[in-house]
Amino acid sequence: MAMPTALEIARNATLKPINEIADDIGIPPWLTERHGEHVAKVDLKAIDELKDRPKAKYVVVTAITPTPLGEGKTTTTIGLGQAFGHIGKKATIAIRQASMGPTFGIKGGAAGGGYSQAVPFELLNLHLTGDMHAVTAAHNQLAAMVDNHLYLGNELGLDLNQITWKRVLDVNDRALRNIVLGLGAAGDGVPRQGGFDITAASEAMAVLALSKDLKDMRARLGAIVVGYTKSGEPVTAEQLRAAGAMAVIMRDALKPNLLQTLENTPVFVHAGPFGNIAHGNSSVVADLIGIHTGDFLVTEAGFGADMGAERFFNIKCRVSGLTPDAAVVVATVRALKSHSGKYHVVAGRPLPEDMLKENPEDVLAGAANLRKQLENIRAHGVEPVVAINAMPSDFPSEWAAIGEVAASMGIGSAVGTHFANGGRGAAEIAEAVAEVASKPNSFHYLYPSEASLRAKIEALATKIYGADGVDYTPLASRQLDGYERNGFGALPICIAKTQYSLSHDASLVGAPTGFRLPVREVRASVGAGFIYPICGDMRTMPGLSSKPAAVSIDLDDDGNIVGLY
Repeated sequence: MAMPTALEIARNATLKPINEIADDIGIPPWLTERHGEHVAKVDLKAIDELKDRPKAKYVVVTAITPTPLGEGKTTTTIGLGQAFGHIGKKATIAIRQASMGPTFGIKGGAAGGGYSQAVPFELLNLHLTGDMHAVTAAHNQLAAMVDNHLYLGNELGLDLNQITWKRVLDVNDRALRNIVLGLGAAGDGVPRQGGFDITAASEAMAVLALSKDLKDMRARLGAIVVGYTKSGEPVTAEQLRAAGAMAVIMRDALKPNLLQTLENTPVFVHAGPFGNIAHGNSSVVADLIGIHTGDFLVTEAGFGADMGAERFFNIKCRVSGLTPDAAVVVATVRALKSHSGKYHVVAGRPLPEDMLKENPEDVLAGAANLRKQLENIRAHGVEPVVAINAMPSDFPSEWAAIGEVAASMGIGSAVGTHFANGGRGAAEIAEAVAEVASKPNSFHYLYPSEASLRAKIEALATKIYGADGVDYTPLASRQLDGYERNGFGALPICIAKTQYSLSHDASLVGAPTGFRLPVREVRASVGAGFIYPICGDMRTMPGLSSKPAAVSIDLDDDGNIVGLY
């Protein structure tokens, strides 16, 4: 008998009223704003209201370098949160919001999967409470004010060739990557080249995720750099007098959204910064509330440990002041087999037939990636646990091979069947995490804030990616020098690179060595609070595939959504 779809499972779940979920974690009714029966926004006053309560153990869930299919990190995050209830502990979960671009594209939604989901499924994967639209509107309000400033005489002297602020849309649309603005009559604006990114790639989204309160968000929005003058001076949203309007549009979006899992575990679903050019983590405010709501706060970091987890440690934790007690590294048989170099996995296509055969030797051949990602966690003084996300095509001998690799490093591991069995299927992972989190660690940042931008980049390249060094184009060197002259040198680094390799080259699987990291250009997200060097060609506006999910999503005769996954 086939397993029900995620949507079918979600519709058959027994959900509690959201005020009961809030009450269970100590958030009173006057601090919640209900959006229907099963979703609420939580007022930021909850941060002060709960601050005297005990702190939960703080756990970040990350992964080995993923395949294009993903390795079930969100599913594992939710399964682990549910699992704590099965071992007598209370947990709260914090994950990013879904972007409708991937939901209607090839990736699907971001609610988890199987019996480890956040619900309501349809709301989470579509508009939820409108935060994505608020970020889109605020971002585009600033873009409109940039072009209006140009039209009215460009008093600030913006160089048309150095305007960095594009427009955004929460849709996958490759035709908008590069466009020409201002065509038509004289009153239609100043003609110039522009383009669109997806909303998740907006710096305003990163600001939402990293702000600690409304005042902080307003200041960060004002610090956004929209471009430069011919002499290299930055021009900000504050100088354009646009930041106030942006803050007004995003005011309610800063309140985190409270939902629940299929097993009624509380889950904050808030903010969705892009995992390539931003830090790829859910919001600071959700964590500042969630850290006082139970025994464990389980949060997810995007992509592999070299990306989302590294940024969690060096960017998000610097802002929040919270320190992690343990990390979970999700590993799958299929990903480790792909890191052997023998197989090529393509999103939307079946796995290669030979990859589905029992072969623990292939798992061991790709294990260098797991070892390196575990080392990357330990490089920050945090102890990891390996969560083996079991899939129907796996064999116990292959899970055992993963466990052997972890054990050889003195690291615990457990097999999780949380997709099929919910929290009960991740109980062994929860036990292992609870044990690690009970012990003191020596958490530290990878680099000091006062280090030069180049020193920070080189620390990431050599210590986390395994590169021999860094090569900068003349443009990148000029940009780094300019950012330090403009006072941005103390900002942390967020390297934009492929998620499919520890290196900058997606074809280099496993744990490559003997390469140098090429930095093509460097951009500044001053409002969000980081510098991002670009290594390779980063697509910040995805395109649709030949058969996107959108072609299967519809309404049935009774008005129910079908085809969403």
